[in-house]
Amino acid sequence: MIKILKKYSRLFFTIILVSSIYFISTIKYIPKKNYNYNVTIHRDTWGVPHIYGDKDEDAAYGLAYAHAEDDFQTIFDILLASRGISASINGKDSAPVDYLVGLLKIWDTVESKYSTLSPKIISICNAYADGINTYIENNPTKKSIEIYPITGKDIIAGFALRTPLMFKLDWYITELMKDKKPDFSIYADNLTKHSMHGSNVVALSPKRTSDNHTRLAVNSHQPWEGPVTWYEAHINSNEGWNVTGGLFPGSPVVLKGYNDNLGWSHTVNKPDLVDVYELTLNPNNNNQYLMDGNWLDFDISNIPIKVKIFGPIHWTVNKEALHSIHGPVLKTSHGVYAIRYAGMGLIGQVEQWYKMNKSNNLSDFKDAMRMMEIPMFNTVYADKKGDIFYVYNALIPKRDSNYSWDSMVPGDNSKIIWNEYYTFDELPQSTNPKSGYLQNCNSTPYKATVGIGNPVKKLPLNTGIEEYQTNRAFRANELYGTDNTISKEEFYNYKYDTYYSRNSVMSYARDRFINEYKTEDTKILSALEILKNWDLGNQKINRGAALAQLTFKITYDLDDFKYNYDMLKNRFNESVDFLMTEFGRVDVELGQLQVLKRGKLELPLDGGPDVLRAIYSKMENNRKIATGGDCYFQMVQWDTNGKVSAESIHQYGSATLDSSSIHYNDQAKLFANKKMKPSIINFNDLKPYIEKSYTP
Repeated sequence: MIKILKKYSRLFFTIILVSSIYFISTIKYIPKKNYNYNVTIHRDTWGVPHIYGDKDEDAAYGLAYAHAEDDFQTIFDILLASRGISASINGKDSAPVDYLVGLLKIWDTVESKYSTLSPKIISICNAYADGINTYIENNPTKKSIEIYPITGKDIIAGFALRTPLMFKLDWYITELMKDKKPDFSIYADNLTKHSMHGSNVVALSPKRTSDNHTRLAVNSHQPWEGPVTWYEAHINSNEGWNVTGGLFPGSPVVLKGYNDNLGWSHTVNKPDLVDVYELTLNPNNNNQYLMDGNWLDFDISNIPIKVKIFGPIHWTVNKEALHSIHGPVLKTSHGVYAIRYAGMGLIGQVEQWYKMNKSNNLSDFKDAMRMMEIPMFNTVYADKKGDIFYVYNALIPKRDSNYSWDSMVPGDNSKIIWNEYYTFDELPQSTNPKSGYLQNCNSTPYKATVGIGNPVKKLPLNTGIEEYQTNRAFRANELYGTDNTISKEEFYNYKYDTYYSRNSVMSYARDRFINEYKTEDTKILSALEILKNWDLGNQKINRGAALAQLTFKITYDLDDFKYNYDMLKNRFNESVDFLMTEFGRVDVELGQLQVLKRGKLELPLDGGPDVLRAIYSKMENNRKIATGGDCYFQMVQWDTNGKVSAESIHQYGSATLDSSSIHYNDQAKLFANKKMKPSIINFNDLKPYIEKSYTP
């Protein structure tokens, strides 16, 4: 036994020694390169980077460096995932992501189509990659050199991977890999139930404002942490790129925001962009599938997945990947399925957003949208001339109307494998409606405005286009849509609205539950009276909202809401007991229960699920801790002379991960009190706010 212990002790010591040598050697030698970029980063009072470069490439380089300073870890994780090497750093739990990269042929597509991108975009992506490389060279770690050096292809691959995940391709794959054959007709119900994060965007032309200004609320709702958390930046070059707004880690362009001439924002829409074909295997050869009466061979490839075991020790697992003429194939215990999704093989997302960034007018912007490289997202636009525009942007397949596409379809008929999409001009859209008002709040495109000018319903039902109104859409039309002379103050007040509409799911659920609940318990009767008298508001000081939010778990669409009296009764009773135990009363102010927490800072919050001041939260230490919803947003306006001005706010601050930085939570108090800070796009306006300036 002693000999065995000595033997394994020596082995353990050897592993530790090798690991230590490996760790030291991997961070010691990273030669710094001489990059030829002319850029200065100005950090303002709030830590927001304003990147001034000579050329667009210079600005992209500076943007990458600045963002890496604030959130390198998230950029690193995205690059790992995009490369398909997450498991080599993070272990076996990340192996499915690496397999997905291979299954979707992300790198095959990037390598084969990269040259089809414009030389300018390739140059910008390479410059952005160099900005990350510079940061790594200046801050080498064992982990960071695993992805060094970065190239422009990594940036494009990141968009190619993340884009289909935005319309829940991963949900389909997860459902297919379960033990039971899925029923995809419940897709909308599941998506609504588990993905309540939404967005708001409102545009007003001069004809609807009291001072004849054009106004735009750029108000996307996202998780407050992670790879799709908004980061604020201002990009300026001498080549006419001057834009400020929000972007995600790994993006060399602004994804929502404004320039001197125009602004835009997106909201998530839910067209049907994924189809599943059920295949028939050859009983004599399971590497063949039936198509038009013939057996075709699967395209078979190997995906090597390198998995970290311990320190420098890795194990490579080889996984088979199958493809049919439909797309990626999954073999499961209940069948074999091929997946076809919108935008397969597209890599032009960055180029389209770049053209949107540099558009000067509505014609330019529509030309950018016509690229159709971004396969989803409602888009609302406004500009200094007073033009406003909305489009239900989606890369929707033209499908055979003889099949039910919300379920699986047969995989043995080539005639139903779609290869065309509806064109940009066929999509629901509205330009300069008579009302001078447009909105989308994750709602139907057919009620984008009030009165004349709503998009006409032309496309078939198999497109999956929404026909419901969210509470936020109801409230937007009840507020913006009924006020013909909206002042700046009213524009802001409406955006911060905390009420549920009488037409909302919440109102329906509350009223039905109160009418059905019968009891003689005095405590419960008193709590029911609180709920009955609740005005559907969700202000910090509201004394009915806490009980309502704890009791009702709502959906966007009434048709998706599963009313269950017994479940609601139990939840209501539990909520009453919880509030009495925790606060000594049931009619507790919402702000005592719902809070923003960042480091040691804790602040009461207005808002709730699916109100215009949207707040989504999780219970932690007997408090509803906000985790998403209303976050970084901008309020933009152009005056009668076409001059732009704006305000913005972030729920935390520009220092995403550095808890020691003043900018880790320096915007939180403003955010919690519904106040904003200047959003600056011109250098003369920036000068008084510059905190520091430097060159990467």
